[in-house]
Amino acid sequence: MQVTGIIAEYNPFHNGHLYQINKIRTQSDARIIAVMSGSFTQRGEATLLDKWERARLAVLCGCDLVLELPFVFACRSAQDFARGGVALLSRLGIVDTLAFGAEHDDITALTELAAELDKPAVQARLHQTVGQGRSYAQAITDILGTDNDTTCILHQPNNILALEYLRSLQLLSSPLKPLLIARQGAGYHEPKLAGTLASATAIRRHLYNSGAVEELQPSLPPAVYERLRNITATELPQMNRLLLPLKTKLLTSQIADLQACYGVNEGLENRICDCARQAADWTSLIKAVTTKRYPSSRIARTLMYLLLGLSSAEMAAFSGQGPLYARLLAASPRGKEMLHSIKIHSSIPLLTKTSQYLTSQKRCQNPADLPPLAAMLRYDTLATDLRALTCPAGTARNDFQQSPLFLA
Repeated sequence: MQVTGIIAEYNPFHNGHLYQINKIRTQSDARIIAVMSGSFTQRGEATLLDKWERARLAVLCGCDLVLELPFVFACRSAQDFARGGVALLSRLGIVDTLAFGAEHDDITALTELAAELDKPAVQARLHQTVGQGRSYAQAITDILGTDNDTTCILHQPNNILALEYLRSLQLLSSPLKPLLIARQGAGYHEPKLAGTLASATAIRRHLYNSGAVEELQPSLPPAVYERLRNITATELPQMNRLLLPLKTKLLTSQIADLQACYGVNEGLENRICDCARQAADWTSLIKAVTTKRYPSSRIARTLMYLLLGLSSAEMAAFSGQGPLYARLLAASPRGKEMLHSIKIHSSIPLLTKTSQYLTSQKRCQNPADLPPLAAMLRYDTLATDLRALTCPAGTARNDFQQSPLFLA
């Protein structure tokens, strides 16, 4: 049985994702496992739809199994996001291939750049350059962009993520073989709808700007379009709804507790507190705190860590452990057949019921008193509840009551 893994956000699933799955299918009859972000994205934003709904749509569009990437890896930098996803797929014990997209279609060139990036001298320069205030992507370009072609490669976000996948495969000595599928259509951050292959950014922006939903139809698989054409404004997450809880958290916390939060260093807690007092909305707060040294995506993630009380010490432990479970969200009939093989070969448990390891009562305990798996799972459940706060209409699903979705 050939099994291909994908690491994704599907926020939302669009024709570019469908293109990737169809390309995999043309090369083999592989079964496809998607490891997907849960309630928040890598950039620290609430997902458009909840994780079960996104998993359901992914299965309807060709995935066989959808597993959740734990929050402590999903809402992280590109290198941590990639490492968490690769580690989870590798630990399943049945995955042969990692498929990923990139703007550059030369796997040899990307592999060579990934190897160059991991050289000790390059890593030393990278840490120094980031320490001087350059973003991670800018620092990589400064160091490796020795010619126009390489600089062009490093200016594309999916190429950077592809490098991180390749680095993770090497670092973890993963048995997965890389499968590069050249990205088609609009650029990752393209803000405007463009034909049948629009970016997720453009699709989300169109929904939030109350554009005619019918204009999204060419860019979406039928199942996704049917779901989104009936979405209401009160279903869409509004990050502004987290501003007051954050201000309350900052107001009532001891400075030492803020300093202990992951992502907070060099007095960043003072800048966040000062800017929060004046901020009228979530976006303006992020913009006010953002500096050349601290890009907006890092600030957005740090605000999530503050709200959830996620400490640097906890994150260091999670990073050292890697994903400790495979949380099932949805499966096709072919995917359901794979579950037995995963249970036999996986080095981590297949989790279908949260209460196996964590109850709502245990979640209220001191995190330090929880076993490592329960402590990691705790943040997935908190993130789900935090996302629910962003939705004016609320949400019906939660981690303690919702079972995996098995589609016919």
